[in-house]
Amino acid sequence: MRKILMLAKREYLAAVKTKGFIITLIVVPIMMSGSGLGMALLKDRVNTDDLAVAVIDHSDLVMPVLEAAANRRNAESIFDPESGKKVKPAYLFEAVEPDPADPRGQLLALSQRVRSGELHAFLVVGRDVLQPGDDPQQTRLSYHAENPALDELRRWVGNPINNFLRRSRAEAAGVQDEELEQLFGWIRVDGLSLLTVDEDTGQVDDARTTNEAQAILIPLVLVMLMFMMVLMSALPLLGSVQEEKNQRIAEVMLGSVRPFQFMMGKVLGGVGISLTGVSLYVVGGLITVNRLGAEDYVPYDILPWFFAFLILAIFMLGATYAALGAACNDAKEAQSLTFPAMLPVMIPMFVMMPILENPDTGFATWLSLFPPCTPMLMTLRMAVPVSIPAWQPWVGLGLVALSAVLAIWAGGRLFRVAILMQGTPPKPANLIRWIIKG
Repeated sequence: MRKILMLAKREYLAAVKTKGFIITLIVVPIMMSGSGLGMALLKDRVNTDDLAVAVIDHSDLVMPVLEAAANRRNAESIFDPESGKKVKPAYLFEAVEPDPADPRGQLLALSQRVRSGELHAFLVVGRDVLQPGDDPQQTRLSYHAENPALDELRRWVGNPINNFLRRSRAEAAGVQDEELEQLFGWIRVDGLSLLTVDEDTGQVDDARTTNEAQAILIPLVLVMLMFMMVLMSALPLLGSVQEEKNQRIAEVMLGSVRPFQFMMGKVLGGVGISLTGVSLYVVGGLITVNRLGAEDYVPYDILPWFFAFLILAIFMLGATYAALGAACNDAKEAQSLTFPAMLPVMIPMFVMMPILENPDTGFATWLSLFPPCTPMLMTLRMAVPVSIPAWQPWVGLGLVALSAVLAIWAGGRLFRVAILMQGTPPKPANLIRWIIKG
């Protein structure tokens, strides 16, 4: 055991003392959250050039409504009230008379104006938008642009048009003007948690308002954190063992320790590296959250499970990656095994969002009990504010522990044979034979 701990210390210090480890701790979270960070930094950096939109209004009703709404917006919303600086583009609408002789030619000509930059987009209003008939083409609002799916102006035009149409239909039905506000009043559906009972006092606690941060952000952060630790501490064992084997360092080491001790020392070093990294992230996150006054959102009851699953995952995957590295003869063979080795870690990332939306389905349950996927997916399901049966985390933890023991046993046998073997490729048949024969 003393030799294993010495090797683990050597592996740990060799990793954490490097500048690469420190840079990785800083850079990886930035890369993982790069999209959100970029949106936060660039949220005020928008194109303020005026956007011109041509409108073919077959109904002869919509164009005045759009112009009036755009004039109000351009006067009230596009300038910063403090600095007077223009912060949003103005919307300018241009009426175009329909061409009944060549409607497709007219649309093509407008498309060319959009491509040339003269127009931002053009809108075609169907003839029967006020009183929809049997022809769906005559009740459409067709917005044509180069990128209409992500166009903010497309989303904006729907509000004034539909508000006008609803008011016009209500007035035609005899609804009085003073009743319109109440008729169109919209009541938001608030999301609240379930009521609970305080175990100490027996008092019924009120339901709390839930939000996207609690339902989505926290589970995703935990899963991404575990994914990062596996990439930082377990996966590098494949390359480092292969390198030590290729440079004959392993032969020198095996003069003092047994192959199993050598492998376990490297795996324990990986566990130490992952615990160092995750502790820094968790402590830093808790300090930040408490200063922001959002400590109620921290899932303190999930953190012990998170650390338990993480440690077992590093043992299970680290032993597997170290054994695969011992079977490789050069860097090319190690690279060819990297993607298959990462597949058990990538599967949870592929199915994360469906399970996040429906954590209590049979698919989510059984996949989260499949040991290579259990650490990430069970943590994800436990962090979602949906109750899962209490036996599932315990069964998942037991299966991962059993899988870690089997991985260490099989990896030790494979490691013992492969670490000194040169020239034999790491084919699946060879790996299985080495594990069986030991």
